[in-house]
Amino acid sequence: MAWIWLVVAGIFEIVWAYAMKQSNGFTRLVPSVVTVVMMIASVVLLSFSMRTLPLGTAYTVWTGIGALGAFVVGVVALGEPLTMTRVAAAALIVCGLVLMKLSTTG
Repeated sequence: MAWIWLVVAGIFEIVWAYAMKQSNGFTRLVPSVVTVVMMIASVVLLSFSMRTLPLGTAYTVWTGIGALGAFVVGVVALGEPLTMTRVAAAALIVCGLVLMKLSTTG
């Protein structure tokens, strides 16, 4: 169950990052509220996963999901550049997440 909480927390992190971008520096109400709610939900679910998972694993996977997801959303939804260097960096994040998962029991 801890891994499910962690993945959902990571998805919420992607949502809040996108909403923060859309909030235009917290000048738009709805995206600002979505940002704050998703931040809180993400951290709460992260804390649930940490009941079982080691700190280093949980935090690394959480931030990795958020970073990779924000990268994909930026490219797909916001038209950010998709370069080979950025793709390579994303691939390295995925490799790190897989290794972190394989190195952890629970």
